[in-house]
Amino acid sequence: MIQQVLFIFALAFFGFIIRKRALQLRNNIRLGKPIGKTDRVSERFKNVLLVAFGQKKMFKRFVPAVLHFIIYAGFLVINLEVLEFIIDGLFGTHRIFAPYLGSIYTVLMNLFEFLAVAVLLACVFFLIRRNVLKLPRFWSAEMTSWPRLDANLILVTEIVLMLAILTMNAADQLLQIRDDHYPTTGSLYFSSFLMPLFQSAETPALIVIERFAWWFHIIGILGFAVYITFSKHLHIFMAFLNTYYAKLEPKGHINNMPVVTSEVKSMLGLTQGVTTPAEPGRFGAKDVNDLSQTNLIAAYACTECGRCTSECPANLTGKKLSPRKIMMDTRDRMEEVGRSVAKGGPGLNDGKSLLGDYITKEEINACTSCNACVEACPVLINPLEIILELRRYVAMEESGSPPSWNAMFQNIETNFAPWKFSAADRFNWAKDA
Repeated sequence: MIQQVLFIFALAFFGFIIRKRALQLRNNIRLGKPIGKTDRVSERFKNVLLVAFGQKKMFKRFVPAVLHFIIYAGFLVINLEVLEFIIDGLFGTHRIFAPYLGSIYTVLMNLFEFLAVAVLLACVFFLIRRNVLKLPRFWSAEMTSWPRLDANLILVTEIVLMLAILTMNAADQLLQIRDDHYPTTGSLYFSSFLMPLFQSAETPALIVIERFAWWFHIIGILGFAVYITFSKHLHIFMAFLNTYYAKLEPKGHINNMPVVTSEVKSMLGLTQGVTTPAEPGRFGAKDVNDLSQTNLIAAYACTECGRCTSECPANLTGKKLSPRKIMMDTRDRMEEVGRSVAKGGPGLNDGKSLLGDYITKEEINACTSCNACVEACPVLINPLEIILELRRYVAMEESGSPPSWNAMFQNIETNFAPWKFSAADRFNWAKDA
């Protein structure tokens, strides 16, 4: 009875925190411009199934993709066992499915243990890659102490949780031998290797070990669920949303500004059937509220894997631009404003902005708009959209583009080409060819 009360209290406590955080995330995303109606629904669901659920783009780098898929599959399958944990916790039972499933239960538990060991080994490998081999993309300038610690904490937590499952099963198998009241699970291969460690323990001590491991795992799972809402590992959930709302046009396509398009068509006399959109409050984006909600969802979906930055030609040639930093800065600014609003503070009127205080003009001007970052991202994040909106603000609101850019803009406006000569002279270079 005590276990049931404590379990219900734990579920309620962690459920309350998760709900509160989920509402905060929703409010933060709502700082952006509304998404509006989405089209091509079947293609969007296809993206979700292939990219978010099927991990399709991860396999461009085969070894980490396989290891990540093991962790991902383990996360999905092993958590099926949590269903039994919840039922046992609520009703005070112990391995409630074992008597009903019989030998199938043994097969399932061995599968869970196999995945637990596979997840454990994959996490160890990832820890070695990050902290011993020190892959450059995990040690870039934006990967400060917290992002690195965040990744390590998650990996260590997963290792400990997998060990808790194996410890619980090992102690439980010994209790099955000593006490007929324990449901029989059959022989469990991997946890049987741990049984000699507890063989000499008295039965009361075994019960304590088994119960401690059970509670440690369930509290660990609930705590993990809370922690990831504050971590980059929120991508576990947000990747599904991001792949659904991801841009479906070809990567070279750049979204026009409706009010500018309408003005150009009006100047060219192409006004038939053209509806004039409302005047925008601001051209481009200075802060997170000028971005779309899809951009903000993408910021929360960022895995901080650094594949975008490792493929960025500007970054590879020593420029300050890092597409990963663009997404991290957008998320950090959104979080800052969200916390301020939640506390009744100034919110967006705190004297700071995404452009300037987080992302510099030097960064966005270094972008070549090549879409290498978009192609590299395993969950279809588009840092280029944010960069272009920031550059539009600088160009159209501040007239702050580099002088060479302004000259090009003027030439395009007057000569319909980037070069400073008339359209009639454009092919003079070919006269003597």
